[in-house]
Amino acid sequence: MREFVVYTVMRILLFAASFGIVVGVMALLFDGRYHLFWAIVLAFLISGVASFFVLDRQREEFARRVESRAAKASKAFEERKAREDED
Repeated sequence: MREFVVYTVMRILLFAASFGIVVGVMALLFDGRYHLFWAIVLAFLISGVASFFVLDRQREEFARRVESRAAKASKAFEERKAREDED
């Protein structure tokens, strides 16, 4: 669960930083004005691409944790099924 929280918080921070940069650049280019919709769209695109590279380690840790929990659950299910078959 910790890996999920860390990854999610880092994604949110990356989006917020991207949004701030996009709004700042738009404000500089358009005399202090910016279009909120396009700023959000651009920030999503930039943060999505950046997270692919920047948050690779956190994503891998999260994936390993999920895979480990799935393997444990599968093993427990198989053990219960085997005990059921013995009865």
